[in-house]
Order: sequence, then structure tokens, then C-alpha cells
Amino acid sequence: MKCLLPFEKIKREILVKNDSETSDKFGKSPIKRTAEELLDYGIINLDKPDGPTSHQVSAYVKKILRLKKAGHSGTLDPKVTGVLPVALGKSTKIVQTLLKAGKEYVALMHLHKEIPEFDIYKALGEYSGKIKQLPPIKSSVKRRWRTREVYYTDVIDVIGKDVLFRIGCEAGTYIRKYIHDLGKRLDSGAHMAELRRTKVGPFREDTLFSLQDLADAFYYYKKEGNEKFIRKVIQPIENAVEHLPKIWVKDTTVDSICHGAPLGVPGISKLESGIEPDQLGAVMTLKGELICYGRAKMNSEQMIKKDSGIAFLTEKVIMDRGVYPKIVRK
Repeated sequence: MKCLLPFEKIKREILVKNDSETSDKFGKSPIKRTAEELLDYGIINLDKPDGPTSHQVSAYVKKILRLKKAGHSGTLDPKVTGVLPVALGKSTKIVQTLLKAGKEYVALMHLHKEIPEFDIYKALGEYSGKIKQLPPIKSSVKRRWRTREVYYTDVIDVIGKDVLFRIGCEAGTYIRKYIHDLGKRLDSGAHMAELRRTKVGPFREDTLFSLQDLADAFYYYKKEGNEKFIRKVIQPIENAVEHLPKIWVKDTTVDSICHGAPLGVPGISKLESGIEPDQLGAVMTLKGELICYGRAKMNSEQMIKKDSGIAFLTEKVIMDRGVYPKIVRK
């Protein structure tokens, strides 16, 4: 069984509205950024260790990299390990798009009495889709019933009273509470023995680095002038919006968006299919640089067919003003 979060199932086509060119005089491809630039416009897929809080891990990152600002996306309990994206410098503006992205975990559930495997598989299968949860007493949110979606569950192994399983779910789903409620369904009782996060939106285990990896990479960069390792550890900020639908704009449109202006239809060069009104999306330069994120005001078909109107409203500008001029003269 291949476990995919909702955005991973979507196949989007790139639709060309105006076959524009980009000037090499302005901006640069994200893969060409220097290590110094990545320290201000980068994100680390950190393997959170058992022990510190997510806030403490962000503080460690700031200290290691000698930065004034770093922010994590999606809090993990101190004992929980795994994927913790940490945005650096100006990239902290992007964490809001990841907070609501789908998550995946591998959990070890300990049942309080042995249950036939068939019943375990059945209960996990039934306790999917839209579920209602009452957050635990020790939580940072108001304790009231709320609906969350479980996208998939997949049993990895069952040994006696221990069940190792994978779960993909909507942001804000409490896995500890999910396991407690599942134990009630099985009429056995259950508690969470261990938990590891394996996905946060587009960030997965295959690009994880530890705090020690980060410290070593920074040492080689600062002390020996070797950027090779730090460029592996710090990803371009654009990787944090892989899960969002995208619109690419002409060079002449970039600076007005950097000043907070909405995106008008004439400024669009190309876009992805399947965009719907009010959907969160990202606006990119033709070099693949992230300009901003915000909400679509039209669907993809309207953006292609119309000659005027507001296509996209800016919520948060990421790119600095002045990187692209208002008018590009060749």
C-alpha cells in the first residue's frame, strides 16, 4: 500500500498563458544561491531528537548558525522525534503554509490486552476519514470537540500487545488521543509508547539532517570555506511550497507583488491546472523564486481565458523589494 497525503495524489499540468522570457540581469535560480543567501532564505528539514522541545531545537539552530531568527513549523512533544522543518531568517514567513499541511507519523501503540490482528486492522480501517477529537487536557488549544481527517492508516507490524502503524492525517490531529480512543474502540485500552513524524507537507525523512550534521556543515563552511555540506543541509525556501499550486509571473510584475499588490491576469506567464478560488497558492518568478503566497481569486481556467481582473491576492510577501525592477528594459 502506497501511503500518500492529499497533495501528493494531485497531478497538475503547467498551462502557458504568455510564453515570456526572464532576464538574467535580475534575481537568480534558487539552486544558484550562495550559502550566505541560504542562511536568510533557507529551510532545514531537521531530525528532531528525543528530549528538547521544538522551541528549544529552533533556539539550538539559531545558536549554531549565529542567526537572529529561526522558526519551526508544527510543534512536536519533547519525546517525539522526526521531521521538524526549521525556517531561517526571512524564511520564517513561510512556516504558516506548513502548519496546515498534512502530516504523517509512525506510531507504536501498546494495547492493554491482546487483541486478534483482524480486529486491529478492522478498527484502524474504520477509524479513518473524518473523525471527532477532544484535545487532551495538556494541550495548547481550547479543549472542545473538533473534526479532523485521517487520510490513511497502515499497519506495519503486530507483536503481542504492540502495534506499529503509519498514519497520515490533517494538521492538528493528536496521535496520542487517537491511540487512546482507538483503545476504547477495541475495548482493551491503549497508550502511545513511541511516536516519530515522517512527513510535514513536502518534507520527508529522506532529506533529514541532525543538529550535529548542521553544526559540522557550518564548521566546514565558516572555518574552511567549504559550502558543499551546508548547501546540502539548508534547502531553498521554495522547497517549502512544493505542496501548493503555483503561478509564474512576468519579470515586470514581480516588484509590484513585492510591494503587496494583488496579481492581475495580465501579469501571469504560466500556471498550474486545478487551482480553485480561495485556495492557498504560491506566486513564483520565471526563475523559480518564491515571491509570495496568498489566495486565488479565480480558477485556472479563468486565469487562462480572461484578459483582465484580479487573479490572486497576496497574504505574505517573501521576496525583498527591488530585486526586480518595475520595468525591464532589454
